[in-house]
Amino acid sequence: MITINENIRHGKPIISGTRISVDEILGALAGGMTYEEIEKEYGVKKKEIIESINYAISLIRGEEVFLLNKDEISS
Repeated sequence: MITINENIRHGKPIISGTRISVDEILGALAGGMTYEEIEKEYGVKKKEIIESINYAISLIRGEEVFLLNKDEISS
């Protein structure tokens, strides 16, 4: 349900068949909008909202964190 097309929204991940980006959906949720409000405002379905959340989770899940010691930070 999430696609990336360099010709749409400069390659941002979007909900397929729309120009609604994943970050718009996440921003709306973070701003306190309900699923129902987002569905009405953006014309998307609840399953597409959930898929946007899952897409973001998959990016975070693949993140790697490397700790630096004090000597590396001060260099």
